[in-house]
Amino acid sequence: MHKNRSRCDSSTSTRSATLGVKQQHPLAGDNEDGTLLGEFFAGVLAEHCLVVELKATRAFVDEHIAQLLGYLRFSRVETGLLINFGAPVLHVKNYLMTDSAA
Repeated sequence: MHKNRSRCDSSTSTRSATLGVKQQHPLAGDNEDGTLLGEFFAGVLAEHCLVVELKATRAFVDEHIAQLLGYLRFSRVETGLLINFGAPVLHVKNYLMTDSAA
C-alpha cells in the first residue's frame, strides 16, 4: 500500500490538467488464500488513490460501508469516500484502509 500512497503524493505536485478518473472500474475480488470471489465494480476510481462510492438512499446502512471497504481492499487503495445524495442533507464519509503491518 505504500506504493500507492507515494504515487498519490507525487501526483499532486505534478498534476496535469486532466485527472485519471474511471467510472464503474472493475475489481477482481479474492480472499486470503487467493480464491477468486468474483468481479466487482467501484463507482469511481480517481488517480488510483481514491475510491468513491455514490449512493442515493435515505441513510447509509452497514452494507454500504462493507461494500466500500471491500473495494478498498480489492483495489489496494487506502482512501475511500462514501457519498449519499438521497438524504435530505448530503452525507459524505471518509474511510481509510491502512496496512496493519506498517
